[in-house]
Amino acid sequence: MRKIAFFDLDGTLTSEIDGSVPGDAAAAIARARENGHLMFINTGRCFQNVEPCFRSVGWDGYVCGCGTNIYCDGRDVLYVSQTHATIMRILEAARQTDVDILFESRAQVAFDLSRPLHHPGAVRQYQAFVDRHYHMPENLESQDFFSDKFVIWYQEESQLAAFRQVSDQWFDCIDRGGTFREFVPRGYSKATGIRFVLEHYGLSLEDAHALGDSNNDLPMLSYVPHSIAMGNASPASLFDQVEYVTAPSSQGGVRQALAHYGFI
Repeated sequence: MRKIAFFDLDGTLTSEIDGSVPGDAAAAIARARENGHLMFINTGRCFQNVEPCFRSVGWDGYVCGCGTNIYCDGRDVLYVSQTHATIMRILEAARQTDVDILFESRAQVAFDLSRPLHHPGAVRQYQAFVDRHYHMPENLESQDFFSDKFVIWYQEESQLAAFRQVSDQWFDCIDRGGTFREFVPRGYSKATGIRFVLEHYGLSLEDAHALGDSNNDLPMLSYVPHSIAMGNASPASLFDQVEYVTAPSSQGGVRQALAHYGFI
């Protein structure tokens, strides 16, 4: 019977050592598809940030932006964006609390560069986008600027608390570790993305499998009956919350998991 698997990207599909897609992982996914099963990326990244090296593996679809943008068989079947007015409220809150903010949409990414970036993580991410030649608009007040979701970096807990007094009206906050937080529209997650895809294909929850390596994968790992943590997962407490623990990504973890559950 046809089954479906959902893959996080960083540290799950990719090697935890160098960020590449291991050849045995790509081959196992291709073989699973040949056997009639469905393979999906399920990521917090918006679609424009799912790079060609990931897309070239070959997929039946993508759940992007934590369930806010879904593609099935090459078709855009769900897209949820925020209004310009809402994003301007978020931008104002970021400036008032002096946090570094990165807006994401399926078309583009944009940092608020109205003042220098403070957090080393934000600086590194900005440089990574520059190195990839991403187009990043700087006039965020433009009426045609919008966003689907966003992330922030902060220094003090008081900054986060003050920022969330505004953001919690519209967004759920995901703890990505340290002083890095991800914000997703209320009511959407990697789990709601899975539910939508299952309904689209007429599959049952029992057919669903999910592979992840971090706390931001918990919504989908907790939702499916067949949850899989990579051997390189962090925090280690994730191992106690899944059905199966496979090898690290760099040591054949994807292939091992797909073999264990009969995809290949």
